[in-house]
Order: sequence, then C-alpha cells, then structure tokens
Amino acid sequence: MEQTVRSNSTDRRLSRVRGWRLFAVAFFIAAVILVVVRHFFFDIFFIPSESMEPTLESGDRIVVEKSYDDIARGDIVVFDGTGSFDPYQSASPWATDPVRTAGQWLGIVGSDTIYVKRVIGVGGDKVSCCGPAGKISVNGQEIDEPYLATGMKASEQKFTVQVPEGRLWVMGDNRNNSRDSRALLGSAGGGMIRQEKVLGESRWIIWPFSRWQTIEHDSGSS
Repeated sequence: MEQTVRSNSTDRRLSRVRGWRLFAVAFFIAAVILVVVRHFFFDIFFIPSESMEPTLESGDRIVVEKSYDDIARGDIVVFDGTGSFDPYQSASPWATDPVRTAGQWLGIVGSDTIYVKRVIGVGGDKVSCCGPAGKISVNGQEIDEPYLATGMKASEQKFTVQVPEGRLWVMGDNRNNSRDSRALLGSAGGGMIRQEKVLGESRWIIWPFSRWQTIEHDSGSS
C-alpha cells in the first residue's frame, strides 16, 4: 500500500513538471511569434496627444501595418522622428529607459521620438499654404481636407516648399495643435521626413472598444 501511495505521489509530481514544461514551451513559442509579427508585419502604438484629432484621439491604440512601401498623399503614417523631429539618440532606449520603452512596445504609453501624421506631400510635390480659398495647394491645385475639424483653417502659418525625392511633408489633422513639418522649416532638412524613417501605415483603432474602427485615409480632392 505504501509503495502504491509513493508511486501515485511521484506520478502527480511528474505530471505537474510536464505541465509546467509544456506551458513554458507554449509561452516561449507564442512570444516568438508575437515578436516576429510585430517586427515584420503589424505593430501597436499609443496616441499620446491631440495632434491628429478628430481622426485619432489622445489615448487611442492603433494597429500599424509595417510591410508598407507605397507611401501616398493622405496616408496616416507612423515614423521615427530621431534626426529630424528630435535630436539623434545614439544610445538604445532599452538601455537608457527600459521600463518606459517596454510600455511603448506594449502600446500603453507614448513615445518621445515616434510620431503619427498625415502625408500631405511626397517627393516632387510643391506644397503651399494658403491659396485664395484658404486651402493648401499641392502642385498648384487647392485640396479639400474633410478630415479637419469644422471651422479649422488649413494652416495659420504660411509656407511654400518643394519636397525632394525620398522625402515627405507631413502635418497633423489638428492644425492648431500639431508639431509637424511646419515647425522645422528653418532647420536642416526643412521639415521633410526621410521615407526610410516611416515605420508603417495606420490601419485600425483597437482601443478603446467604443472607437474600434478602420482608419480612413483621404488625400483630399482638388
């Protein structure tokens, strides 16, 4: 009888060990798949400000498609602002601030160097503001911007720029509260974002659930 009890106890311990091993293997495989998907295909970003309202609201979590090359006017892109919007950072953010960087990776806090804006001009475009009707002109054609809040001007700041090949002119939809290409007109690069800095195109709002929706991209119409 005693030998039988010991055998049953040993079997239960071995079963528990096997169960934990299976859980650990499954967790590891799931983590690897998640990292691969977020590195190559889709990622999640937190919207920390009001610069893209009313399209995107502060606190939104968005899914971004990373396998994205054909950048067009009207696309809402997420890009790395280091070297243009922000001073270049040579140290890895995982080394300098691992807790905050982990929060950014999980999509629960915003980033100081990652931005989301709308593409207004691509390489070769001449973009200016404002025309006789108070609108932005692209290659001499004034465009309508239905994504702007009712009554909001296309820009309080006047500008005329020629976008070089491989660069982008980007602006927030909330023109009165957006640090975008206009803020960098006098700096090196003139506010133009290098295309290789684009991390992906925004696709869906996934949080909060009340705002779960596909993100509409609109290039405006002349």
